[in-house]
Amino acid sequence: MARYTGPVCRLCRRRGEKLFLKGERCFTPKCAVEKKSAPPGVHFARRRRLSERAIQLREKQKARATYGILERQFKKYFQEAQRKPGVTGQYLLQLLERRLDNVVYRLGMADSRRQARQIVRHGHFIVNGKRTDVPSFLVRPGDEISVREGSKGTEYFTRLKDKLGGVTPPQWLSLDTEHMAGKVMAAPDPADLQLTLDPRYIVEFYSR
Repeated sequence: MARYTGPVCRLCRRRGEKLFLKGERCFTPKCAVEKKSAPPGVHFARRRRLSERAIQLREKQKARATYGILERQFKKYFQEAQRKPGVTGQYLLQLLERRLDNVVYRLGMADSRRQARQIVRHGHFIVNGKRTDVPSFLVRPGDEISVREGSKGTEYFTRLKDKLGGVTPPQWLSLDTEHMAGKVMAAPDPADLQLTLDPRYIVEFYSR
């Protein structure tokens, strides 16, 4: 499936905030948001006040950039969330969080979702005993995610094992640092996701 391959720092600068798309670099003075506070492109002396529609669009684009998803797939997630009973925005965030690449990132096995997507695509992970190389695979409570035995001896995962000791995963995930494995304990709670996203704007955007 197609994906954005341009400079991700431009996405953060466009939105004027850190989306943490480059891992550890985002926590250093090299972060583009700290070095260049202005958005990319041609700058004008005055900027118009954003309309309600523009605010909704920016929130939707921020969610897409955060999870690295293009419009067609993102809209499918929204349509699925809309069919479920309950609050559409909260269920949408749960779907995004349940993606395998995001779970790998949340478990601390990658510095960013982009890196997590890459190592998942390379077939380094097993879900419930089966090798899975689809980043968009949706995990469920009770699923177990682990590094494939054949991959544990690689340089990347050898270094990773030393780093996992300092990782604290979110409450809906558990981490076994010794075996480099994790388990989905429950559905993700949007209140505990520590995201700056407001799903209400996304729902309003697609509801027009």
